[in-house]
Amino acid sequence: MKLFASFAAALVIVGTAAAQMPSGLKLQTRYPIAGAEGWDYITVDSDARRIYVSHSVRVNVLNEDTGAQVGTIEDTPGIHGIAIAAASKHGFTSNGKENTVSMFSTSDLSLIKKIEVGKGPDGIYYDPGTDRVFTNNHGSHNITAIDATKGEVVGTVEIGGNGEGAGIGKDGLIYVALEDKNEVCAFDPKTFEVKHHIPLEGITAPTGFAVDAKNNRFFVGGHNKVAQVIDGATGKMIASFPTGSGTDAAAWDAKDGLAFVSNGEGNISVIQEKSSNEFVTLDSIQTQQSAKTLAFDGKTGKIFLPAATVVVAPAGDPSQKPKRTITEGTFAVLVVGNSQ
Repeated sequence: MKLFASFAAALVIVGTAAAQMPSGLKLQTRYPIAGAEGWDYITVDSDARRIYVSHSVRVNVLNEDTGAQVGTIEDTPGIHGIAIAAASKHGFTSNGKENTVSMFSTSDLSLIKKIEVGKGPDGIYYDPGTDRVFTNNHGSHNITAIDATKGEVVGTVEIGGNGEGAGIGKDGLIYVALEDKNEVCAFDPKTFEVKHHIPLEGITAPTGFAVDAKNNRFFVGGHNKVAQVIDGATGKMIASFPTGSGTDAAAWDAKDGLAFVSNGEGNISVIQEKSSNEFVTLDSIQTQQSAKTLAFDGKTGKIFLPAATVVVAPAGDPSQKPKRTITEGTFAVLVVGNSQ
């Protein structure tokens, strides 16, 4: 993600229903955060009731239930994401502009050390089965593995692409969407061996990725406004749905059987799993333009999305990208929950 200024006998392909059912979820409140810098991923620590928000050169840590500021983790240049290893009370940030990972204490948010990783670390996630943290390195097209207790690099996974959303499959392998390859890569978090690649047909630049490990189903969202449900055992597409533009993240709600795909245009696409082979779309949840990443709390059923008012101005040179400016005082975490 770029900084912005989680064998079927019969496969059933289900399209968008003519009359979509309501999801029962809506925007409830906003937690304001000072500053006008860019952001990317957001992480929820459900047990500690905390939200970790990437914010250009720092992490803003908020109370999940009230939005009150708990503290900050400074000196994280070009931060993309945050991973929490609760057992060791350690947290990790991927610092894209420094090619490092900051290891910090979740007890007092103090820096423990900085760890050199591959080039351009982006997404970062924790695997409790191996007690390892993994960073998707876009510059070197690989993944760095870190011992979450010792804070030491223990290996590299050569995936040959730019990893985005990731999740742990039913088989214990980690599956990563490769944005530049239009495929999903599976690797063993114990041995770092790449097991196989799943080509995606009909999805361009997959970024959002979520896993229903119980039924072995993957939910993949791409930049071409399409989300698909993939059979984790065969790699076959089970269902395909339209989404909004600017897709960048996804999450799975195991309790209610819902997959969420966040779209930067200002909504969340909701896919309901009626059975392991039957899927339908529910009505989209309106959020805010720029709310492209999300984190889901399985305990409360709430979704958290960073967003701000972003003003886009054409560049003076047509060969350059438009200039994006974040309006001071508008950055916040959106809180989406059940309307009942």
